[in-house]
Amino acid sequence: MRLAELSARSGVSTATIKYYLREGLLHPGRLITATQAEYDEEHLRRLRLVRALIQVGRIPVNSAREVLAALQDEDLDRNRRLGTAVWALPHGPAPDETHPATEAARRGADALLDRLGWSCGRSPGEPVTAPAYGMLVPAIAALSRLGYPCAVDDLEPYARAMERIAVTDLDLVDRYETPDEQVEAAVALTVLYEPVLLSLRRLAEAEESGRRFGAR
Repeated sequence: MRLAELSARSGVSTATIKYYLREGLLHPGRLITATQAEYDEEHLRRLRLVRALIQVGRIPVNSAREVLAALQDEDLDRNRRLGTAVWALPHGPAPDETHPATEAARRGADALLDRLGWSCGRSPGEPVTAPAYGMLVPAIAALSRLGYPCAVDDLEPYARAMERIAVTDLDLVDRYETPDEQVEAAVALTVLYEPVLLSLRRLAEAEESGRRFGAR
């Protein structure tokens, strides 16, 4: 397909596609003349991923480039490619190591992971280095500082619910045929489904609140 068709099918303007090509977010098409190139379904799939990362996920171009580089690393298996790509996504500020609540929160996070049996890619005795863990610790610290429940018993039901969601996530990914498509879809769905999960949680809370506290 030519550039105009790629634009029409993807919903991305030709100017934006050219920008993605210049930035290395989209690999060049096959030259058919000195000034024209031809694109295929792989370009369309990658363009949808780039759009999910940048236009929907609001991920900076440099971070998006890191994610895409990880996806293209054929020396890694699917699990490591996905982990490396998700690692490159923005994850918020690091824990404040100067605050006394941080160390207690880290102990709580470690105890939760031990109860769940989640290795988080580490060997026994090694610290957790995953960026998502770095998000969890300050979140627990904030709960603790403000006097809200954040013990392991309080957090475990949420983690168990996340286990079920993770199964659903990867069931969606398994619908794609090739390993490359599966890894790309996993990253795109990580970005695109997070607002869906937040919205559904708030809707579910509203329903439960109505059942518990609404007018009889």
